Amino acid sequence: MVSEHPDAADGESAAPALKILVAGGFGVGKTTLVGAVSEIRPLRTEELLSEAGRSVDDTDGVDRKTTTTVAMDFGRITLRSDLSLYLFGTPGQDRFWFLWDELARGALGAVVLADTRRLEDCFPAVDYFEHRRIPFVVAVNCFAGAGRYGAPDVSRALDLDRGTPVVLCDARDRDSGKEVLIRLVEYAGRMHTARLLESVG
Repeated sequence: MVSEHPDAADGESAAPALKILVAGGFGVGKTTLVGAVSEIRPLRTEELLSEAGRSVDDTDGVDRKTTTTVAMDFGRITLRSDLSLYLFGTPGQDRFWFLWDELARGALGAVVLADTRRLEDCFPAVDYFEHRRIPFVVAVNCFAGAGRYGAPDVSRALDLDRGTPVVLCDARDRDSGKEVLIRLVEYAGRMHTARLLESVG
């Protein structure tokens, strides 16, 4: 969950780095979010959508999408001088889900991106993190032309556990993405503390 910054020289005190997943359905903006907030050039494993994939990739509502993540996206952001986040964007299609378990190992928490035009696409990610007790927030990526719904409406539609945060965001905007990550770190910190107290109590 916590590792030292890889750029630190031997003997130097390195800021801790926390692992965060960015998940959600196909075409919801995961690569965009990682790229928007990352302070380093993000690593991307995108490939062009092929004719062979048309039968398995549902592009309704994202007709202009031409590429897809086939392994992961990776970026890094420093929230404070003493805290960095490593961001791992997961592939959205079912056929790449065998990668999720490896990516989720050691993660502090996750951001589940949602699109109100295709809200059902984030159900699998919500289920995945709920069943593994990995803290997560739902970040509604406010696409142009999409219906506007408040956080309580989205929470009810997704049948989220009580207290799971829902935030509205623009995945293209660095400040908006940063606020989502801060909200996740705060929430995950409270959840992990509560579980620790529960285990010793």
